[in-house]
Amino acid sequence: MTQRIFGITGWKNSGKTTLTSKLVTELTARGWKISTVKHAHHAFDIDHEGTDSYRHREAGASEVAIVSGRRWALMHELQGNQEPPLMDILDRLAPCDLILVEGYKRERHQKIEARRLTAKDTRPLSAQDPNIVAIAADHIVENDDLPVFAIDDIPQIADFVEAMTGLAETRKKSADG
Repeated sequence: MTQRIFGITGWKNSGKTTLTSKLVTELTARGWKISTVKHAHHAFDIDHEGTDSYRHREAGASEVAIVSGRRWALMHELQGNQEPPLMDILDRLAPCDLILVEGYKRERHQKIEARRLTAKDTRPLSAQDPNIVAIAADHIVENDDLPVFAIDDIPQIADFVEAMTGLAETRKKSADG
């Protein structure tokens, strides 16, 4: 089965994380199994000084897995190597109905562009990216041929994502068959 991927892109403070989180909530409530990939800035860290796993990484471990009865996480140190391509990360995820990808502006999967008037930059990305198939904005968007949604109209955006990724057709086939 090929992976269904749909992206949420936009400038810093454009509402990407809020939109992604709300879409996860909506789509899982509809019965879909959703995974996410979030592109972060190079300085991010999920582990902090003083923890055992931090000490393992500082000692030179190339991978550290943290496992409990509720969740597990795997941290992979690049140790000077290049950031892996998105497809390599997607290949590591367990099977699911849809992977929502936040960020990754320059990748070639279908995306919705989040726009807020309070974003760090308000230049439209869609004019330069043919993979942006819709816009979710907190303001009126004029002179654009793409579908435009209110950024907080999560049910409509989720319907659009289901249609664009084939999930809607999968649901129809399941209901019919």
